[in-house]
Amino acid sequence: MSTSFRRKVAAVTFAVLGLSLAGGGIAIAQPSAKAPQETVQPARGTNSQPPVSAESARIAKAALKASAATPLVATNVFTVVNSNGTKARGGGTVVKYGVGEYEVIFGHTVSAGAFLATLSLSGSCCIPPGGEVSVAPRLLTPNAVFVQTRNSAGTPANLGFTLLTHTP
Repeated sequence: MSTSFRRKVAAVTFAVLGLSLAGGGIAIAQPSAKAPQETVQPARGTNSQPPVSAESARIAKAALKASAATPLVATNVFTVVNSNGTKARGGGTVVKYGVGEYEVIFGHTVSAGAFLATLSLSGSCCIPPGGEVSVAPRLLTPNAVFVQTRNSAGTPANLGFTLLTHTP
């Protein structure tokens, strides 16, 4: 009787998995809805990162050199950044490039990790202003993350954020 039960459980598991995969494929195959013409799109070029500055490259190299002897297994590091680009607390060094453009440099390689950011305020009061935050590995800098913040209209804006990195 237990063998029959195990077979049924396996059959149900495979059926659920198959339906989930088929449903995901159908959802992916659906044509995307086109945005109405009156929708305001961000200015062209705001999705690209600024070039790495000499100061940023120097800080990144120094941070990697300082922690070269530290073996890492898995690391979670958070950084809270104010809207003016100063670090409120957490790890890493913050470099502010332009309006809504930030780079957070760590003492270890994060390019193979996962990044999560949310708009926030560094104090214990108040809800942060609405907007958007985007995170990407920093180009040409394996120990840094690029963060871009925008207001709700999609225009680059200086907004505070919290960044969490997980490095395997």
